[in-house]
Amino acid sequence: MITRLDHIAVAVDDLTEGIRRFAEDFGLTLEGQEDVPSAVTSTAFFPIEGTRIELIHPLGGQGPVQKYLDKRGGGLHHVCFETDDIEADMARLKEKGYRLLSDQPQPGAHGTRVVFIHPKSTGGILIELAEHPHAGEGHR
Repeated sequence: MITRLDHIAVAVDDLTEGIRRFAEDFGLTLEGQEDVPSAVTSTAFFPIEGTRIELIHPLGGQGPVQKYLDKRGGGLHHVCFETDDIEADMARLKEKGYRLLSDQPQPGAHGTRVVFIHPKSTGGILIELAEHPHAGEGHR
């Protein structure tokens, strides 16, 4: 079951500048950075009351985030919801006709298992579902 908004992801051309903007200009605290090789992505997280802003940047100028930046430029990339049972939510959403971008959960940042839902299934919004280790305890 989907339990909460986990994060909002923003694609950035320049991760260093994006971090500076959110930290210095907006006054948010950088929680950390992590490369996610399976997604060909570098990430930086800024916690905000019960959720996070995630900056995403392509590793080595490759992968789906680079394609996104080439096509659309920087900006809102996806919305992520936390789930306490990713397989059950995947099955339920597939049964309702949603198109998932993978048949199995993939490794994500912070040890999560994730799956993305195609934007054509959701009215134009790329949606990620993330199951954190120890789901049910919540991740704040």
